[in-house]
Amino acid sequence: MSAEEQLQGMVDQTIDMALMNVEAYYKEIEASNEILKIENPKEFVFGLIMGQILGLGVAALAQMKGGNPTPQDQMQVRDMAYKRVPQIRERIFG
Repeated sequence: MSAEEQLQGMVDQTIDMALMNVEAYYKEIEASNEILKIENPKEFVFGLIMGQILGLGVAALAQMKGGNPTPQDQMQVRDMAYKRVPQIRERIFG
């Protein structure tokens, strides 16, 4: 398996795990919204999940490379995540 395939697998796994937690995120928002003051929970959850995907994807890439990823590497992670945006949005907004 190539390094790119490994990275794509890690990004996909991160997306799948984040999507499994959507309902838990909504419950946390509901329980803590007096403090958080979130106006649009769906947009908040979408941003939270995208942040997780991008952050964990770059961290995985850094671990694979044994150092800091280049901006081009980070764009590769972003592109891998962005391919799945329609699926992510459907799960959250659908």
